[in-house]
Amino acid sequence: MELQLSTPALLFSAITLLMLAFTNRFLAIATLIRGLHKNYVNEPEKHIAEQLHNLRRRLTLIKNMQLFGVFSFLLCVVCMFLLFQGYTSAANWVFVLSMASLLIALGISLIEIQISTKALNLELSDMEEVFGKRTSGLDLFFKKDNKKEDE
Repeated sequence: MELQLSTPALLFSAITLLMLAFTNRFLAIATLIRGLHKNYVNEPEKHIAEQLHNLRRRLTLIKNMQLFGVFSFLLCVVCMFLLFQGYTSAANWVFVLSMASLLIALGISLIEIQISTKALNLELSDMEEVFGKRTSGLDLFFKKDNKKEDE
């Protein structure tokens, strides 16, 4: 299969939307960090320090997501230039690297989503003692399987 100039151009919109999503996650975490830092300065607590540590880890992951996203975008541009110049073999390899970079960015995004979900579940666990634990969706499905295994 021969790589056409339009193929890497199709990735532009996808990569741009991903970069927008990554930037929005970064801005949300930056706001959280600033708020927690203000609370920590006023009243140092171990709980806030642990949250700041978690947010620092997520911030690093988001930085890496953005890095690989930009690298993927840059490689798409290089791929299009190589195709325009007629270097199809080199363009194919650059396109593969661009796709791999995009895949890495998406993988890091998945890890960051898992970490943020765990953090939110920890916050919710404090309130479950008062309101009672509620499960829904796949949680119910997996809990039924766990009960069968226990018997």
